[in-house]
Amino acid sequence: MNLKQLSHMLSLSQTTVSRALNGYPEVSEETRRRVMDAAKRHGYRPNPSARRLATGKSGMIGYVLPTGNAVDIDPHFVEFLSGLGDYARSHELDLVLSPADADDEETTYRRIVANRQVDAVYISSPRPADRRLALVNTLGIPFIVHGRSEGFGFDYSYLDIDNEGAFHEAARLLLQLGHKRLALINGDDRETFAIHRERGMRRALAASGLTLGERHICSVTMTEENGYRAARRLLEDSEPPTAIACSSLIMALGVVRAVRDLGLTIPGDLSLVAHDDVFPWLRPENFPVPLSTTRSSIRLAGARVAERLAARISGLEEGARGEVWPVDLVVRGSVAGAPA
Repeated sequence: MNLKQLSHMLSLSQTTVSRALNGYPEVSEETRRRVMDAAKRHGYRPNPSARRLATGKSGMIGYVLPTGNAVDIDPHFVEFLSGLGDYARSHELDLVLSPADADDEETTYRRIVANRQVDAVYISSPRPADRRLALVNTLGIPFIVHGRSEGFGFDYSYLDIDNEGAFHEAARLLLQLGHKRLALINGDDRETFAIHRERGMRRALAASGLTLGERHICSVTMTEENGYRAARRLLEDSEPPTAIACSSLIMALGVVRAVRDLGLTIPGDLSLVAHDDVFPWLRPENFPVPLSTTRSSIRLAGARVAERLAARISGLEEGARGEVWPVDLVVRGSVAGAPA
């Protein structure tokens, strides 16, 4: 079925049907839903070239993918991408990954914008004063940041979780249980999410007259092996922590292994709280001791970023708008009172 046939069947003009399919705001929600339902029911697919000529839009979301020997594609990125892809697929959008040298992503951003390859882009793993964000803000293309940066004199659109609040509450729970020697196994502390998590822990400790010493902080790539090594270093210290907050369930697997190898127990010798991105294949309740977590679905975040990018492409969302999701604290069996 082509556009002319679909329009005739619905007794609508081809212009109205085209605008409904492409999300133009002047088409009523009732008409848009009617057109979308009919298109899906009869298997209508717009011709990409015709759509681009008619609307000036490609129907594509772009992501610049850093590559190189020092770059790992971690499960957090894949889970986020799955959520984004689920939404894009169900809303007739495509996702374009453009590989780039990890030290020169800006060149690739300039190229895909100049070539009009995509209608919008998203930026992930932001750092303070992130050069990518500063550049894309000048290129005139809709964008959303997954996470937040700092140090800019302009506003921008982003989706983030309350990383500072999450780790503040996790630390406050441990303090209420009588722990005084807390440690943090964090992600890459060049990235804003890790900076915010450390900030949240420090704020909770400061409220109790305590500090987070440098010997009790590890900032590493979030893998099981790095979690193991960090936990061994902390627990073999002359003043080991009695509680650890960990930035990932994947690293928490390594922490649990280190505790076992050292002949210790959770929560008898060590209380443990980790951040849960809600991986379907790694559940905190299935750990040997059910794990207390701060919880927020990274897959749902991916879907939400795609939804907002689609809205920005169609003009339904305008201006710079930040969105911060609260994070749940789920208490399970991995925390207890501080050992005597």
